[in-house]
Amino acid sequence: MSGGHGAGGSSNKRVALLISVLALFLALAETLAKGAQTDALGANVEASNQWAYFQARTIRGTILKTADETLALLPPDAANAEAIQAKRAEWAKTMARWDSEPATGEGRKELAEKARRSGEIRDLALHRYHHYEFGSAAFQIGIVLASAEVITGIFALVVGGGFLGIAGLVLLGFGLYAPHALPFFH
Repeated sequence: MSGGHGAGGSSNKRVALLISVLALFLALAETLAKGAQTDALGANVEASNQWAYFQARTIRGTILKTADETLALLPPDAANAEAIQAKRAEWAKTMARWDSEPATGEGRKELAEKARRSGEIRDLALHRYHHYEFGSAAFQIGIVLASAEVITGIFALVVGGGFLGIAGLVLLGFGLYAPHALPFFH
């Protein structure tokens, strides 16, 4: 029957509605995936910056420690003993500050903790991203199957498309609320 009247037209309208709903959720999944990907990239840059700063502090500390050890090996000189001792004390304070500086958060211990936290944020965002991408794939395949039903009339295709839509929603839910629950998606 033509013009959308009768059983065939009604069925096509239901399939078109299913395709529209799947497309809506596909758009949501893609938006969530892009956001998670952006969060992961930002956290990865932050972790890299913190580790680079940590390494710079380590290198500078090693240089000071080497200079301090070199001064300690020099034979005592009464004329410079006080100046050498003052310099070594200054270096010791600087090295201690570089190791831990809670007031500014720029000591090696604090930098390492910040970098670990940024790495955890990155990993969480990547777990979410993978769930959203798999959900997106489920919606896309569901759309293709439902579209194929319109052409072929094989009802199992629209059922499969609907099932994949539900699977996509479940994956979005895991991405939002339990991204670590499905480790085989990571």
